[in-house]
Amino acid sequence: MADHHLDLKGLKCPLPALRTGKTLASLSPGEVLHVTCTDGMAAIDIPHLVAQSGDLILEQEFGPTQLYFMIERRAPPPETL
Repeated sequence: MADHHLDLKGLKCPLPALRTGKTLASLSPGEVLHVTCTDGMAAIDIPHLVAQSGDLILEQEFGPTQLYFMIERRAPPPETL
């Protein structure tokens, strides 16, 4: 399982969620993405993005100056006919 790091400190909404989504889409199932950001809206936007994509938040921490997420890329859902 590979770990990837994404430093999004200083970026404002919606960029942290958009860049997290783009990076997650490029990962293989089982890979883990570590995201660090400073925008408070990411506390709402990133969990919402992860829920919609079917990925999994393994860990999240909200400190006084930054937010941290550890997200596992899950297998894409089966295609429907």
